[in-house]
Amino acid sequence: MYQVAVLLSGTGSNLQALFEAEDAGQLGAQVSLVVSDQATAYGLQRALQRGVATAHVPLPAAPRGPQRAMVRAAWEQRLAGVTAAFTPDLVVLAGFMRILSPAFLNWFPQRVINQHPALLPDDSSDTVTTSTGLVIPALRGAHVVDEAVQRRLPVSGCTIHRVTPRVDDGPVLARAEVPLRPDDTPASLHERIKVEERRLIVEVVRSLAQR
Repeated sequence: MYQVAVLLSGTGSNLQALFEAEDAGQLGAQVSLVVSDQATAYGLQRALQRGVATAHVPLPAAPRGPQRAMVRAAWEQRLAGVTAAFTPDLVVLAGFMRILSPAFLNWFPQRVINQHPALLPDDSSDTVTTSTGLVIPALRGAHVVDEAVQRRLPVSGCTIHRVTPRVDDGPVLARAEVPLRPDDTPASLHERIKVEERRLIVEVVRSLAQR
């Protein structure tokens, strides 16, 4: 069975979508490990309730400078070691709010994918062309939903892509567009994006498991 490890920092709504697809026999894969950097992440509870292995790997606080870099490198080593112990075929970053370095990615070459709550291009450019031919900014970073509303973009969405050392970059596996409404707030837009994220992550994992 195709084995999936999920890394998350929050509630795990996308993890729940994977669990439900697995239960329905529509995933073609098994979530065998859930890891979080946050002890209170509800995603860990979702996994524990199903008897799925979990791990809490916190990033210790450290002062700026060389010591911080050393602490982070040691943390990534622990994170990679815990994940690799379950020999996953795929590592899914589902709302994992940490940037991972090449040192981590080298443990799982071409096997780490990320969910991003905005549209990303097929290349590394600063714009993305929508299905209707509209060119909009490619939003990267941690606050892209807020930015889409602030800029009053006509459309946003979500992207699932393979992870590379560049933040929010890498080959695109799937995208879904979500039009903005005149009265949208970041919260209302994000809720509609999450619906598409849950659909896409199941489709992408199923597709990769069948290869």
